[in-house]
This record gives sequence, structure tokens and C-alpha cells, in this order.
Amino acid sequence: MADEANDRPIEPDAQGAIRKIIHCDMDAFYASVEQRDNPELRGRPVAVGSPAARGVVAAASYEARAFGVFSAMPSVTAQRKCPDLIFVRPRFDVYKAVSLQIRAIFAEYTPLIEPLSLDEAYLDVTENRKGMTIATEIAEEIRAKIFAITGLTASAGISYNKFLAKMASGQNKPNGQFLITPRNGARFVEQLPVKKFHGVGPATAEKMHRLGIETGADLKIKKLDFLIQHFGKSGPYFFDIARGIDNRLVKPDRVRRSVGAEDTFSQDIHAFAPAREGLQPLIEKVWGHCEANEIGAKTVTLKVKYADFTQITRSKTLPAPLTAISDLEEVVDLLLGPIFPAQKGIRLLGVSLSSLEERRPETTPQLRLAL
Repeated sequence: MADEANDRPIEPDAQGAIRKIIHCDMDAFYASVEQRDNPELRGRPVAVGSPAARGVVAAASYEARAFGVFSAMPSVTAQRKCPDLIFVRPRFDVYKAVSLQIRAIFAEYTPLIEPLSLDEAYLDVTENRKGMTIATEIAEEIRAKIFAITGLTASAGISYNKFLAKMASGQNKPNGQFLITPRNGARFVEQLPVKKFHGVGPATAEKMHRLGIETGADLKIKKLDFLIQHFGKSGPYFFDIARGIDNRLVKPDRVRRSVGAEDTFSQDIHAFAPAREGLQPLIEKVWGHCEANEIGAKTVTLKVKYADFTQITRSKTLPAPLTAISDLEEVVDLLLGPIFPAQKGIRLLGVSLSSLEERRPETTPQLRLAL
């Protein structure tokens, strides 16, 4: 089946059917759990994280977002934007337990579940355990069941591929859902700013802007050779998503060789405190992936790219897999400390985990759920 707006066909699944993909994303997950468990926090601006000088907001309630407070924001900036902001220390054991409840709901509908973190996952419901034919109805049922069991709301995006399902899930947040069909997929992408594309970070978006690419429509008119020249191996991916095409499969229970995250800073960093501050959301992102996929990691690698584009990496391998985010933070601190005082500005930092393995039941921390 081909979309009339595309210049090559959308790839069907093995049975010849257009895929039905749901991206389910919990609404302000960590903050919503805290508000659920503490009635005094309901209706008030809440940030999960540390108010310390180098602290970072891990999650913000919608009341806090109204003041411009968002995840990955430095805590001092968040407090300046919202003086009444209430900081709550994260409880990852509780978040993981709730995530397992949500995963069990997903499993009632399909075995094809690909978690991205504790609070979001892709589901392939093309063939599903309920025998339901309309994906939007499946999404509605899942969201209703999540609320009934956990007291939390979720939003969903429904489409024929992973990229568009991910883009759709943010359209009607919180507690909503949005459908993008094969007929309107390409047109949806054309009007979307490239800075909002999943997989396009700030540095890539800035590079696209310098090349005159502001929207999906601008990206679509660029030749494949041009995109490969400027974006390397990501070029074909950008070429396809500009046309509403993404043939990646939903891969359940995958254990990757490594998982990492990195960020390019708008201004070069010269001191430990802002470097450590910039690493915190990256730490939480990679740890969330490990928690969601029930995997452990023995090797931690710190990546540092300097203003002159030279880069170094520092790694530490542990005798046993990490079991808590605090352990990961401690290793990152050990790797980061010797980098300073820095002889030149740092433009990019990254953290990655490798030597990944499935967690054995006896090494998984006991979960405590406060309902």
C-alpha cells in the first residue's frame, strides 16, 4: 500500500497489512506519582529532583510547566521561574513498580512491546490478543485501564509507524490521544518544525537551520545525497521520515549492546558543577532505559568533546551490574572529577552503559509500591 503523498511505498508487515503502532506515554510520570501518593502536592507546582545548586529537574507537574519548568532544566533556573516550586526527591523503586503494572496492561493486548523508559513504550497491535481491529479503540481501553489500576493518566499516539506514533502522542497531552493515518502522515510531517522531530537534538536542529531546513517540508525537498553528505548515516533516516516513512519494527525484550545519551551545550563548559549538572538528565535517561528493560550494566563510559572537536572517553568496569541510579551517579562523578580543571572548553558530554545483561531475579531490588 502506498500513501498518495509519498514517492515510495510504506512497507507492510509480513502478513501484508499496514502496521498499527501505539506509542503510550505517561503524563508527567514521576511528578504524577508523587501527587497521587501525597494529596498535599495535588494542584501545586511539583518538581522531582534536587533543589541543590547543581540539581536538575527530572520531571515537572503540569502546574509547574505552566511557569515554564520542564525536565532537564537546572533546579536554580526552575526555582527562579517558579518561586513556589516544591521539590520532591525521586523514588525510582516506586516508579519502577508502577511501570511494571503498566507493562502488564500492555501485555494483555500484545506481546510486541518495546519500552523506551519507565514511562513510555511502543506497542504493535496489528495482530493483538483481543482480536480488536481498530487501534484507536485499543489505545482508549489501555489508557482507561491504566487510570483504573494506577490512578494515573496516559496519552497515546496511534499511527502506521514508530516515528509518527511518537509524534502523535504529544499532540493531545495530557490524557489524550491522536491518530495519524497513512493518508495524512506525509502532510503531518511537512508542517512539523524539525526541532520537534524525535531523533533530532538541539545540535542537529541548529545544523538543519543553517542549511535552510526549518520544517518537514524543507527537509523533504533535499536530495538523499545532500542529507548523507551533511548528516552521514542519519541521512537516509531523515530522508524517509520527511516522507512519513519509518519501517523500523517494534522490538520486544531487546537487550542492546550499549545504551547512551549525550548533549551538546549552547555554551562551552569550563567547570565541574555545570558539567555535572548537564550530565544528570543523561544519567536519568540511560538509567530509565535499563530499568524499563530489566537490564543491568557493568561498564560506565563518559564521553567528553572539547570546543576544538577533540574528544576523550573515560570508562570504569564494575565487578557486578549497577543496581541503583545512585551507584551510576557515583561512578560518573569518579570519571568526571579528573577532567577538571579543564584546559579548554567542553562542548559535549555523554554517558553510556555497556556490558549489558538481563537482570537475574535474585539481583533485582525488592520493589515497594505506595498506593
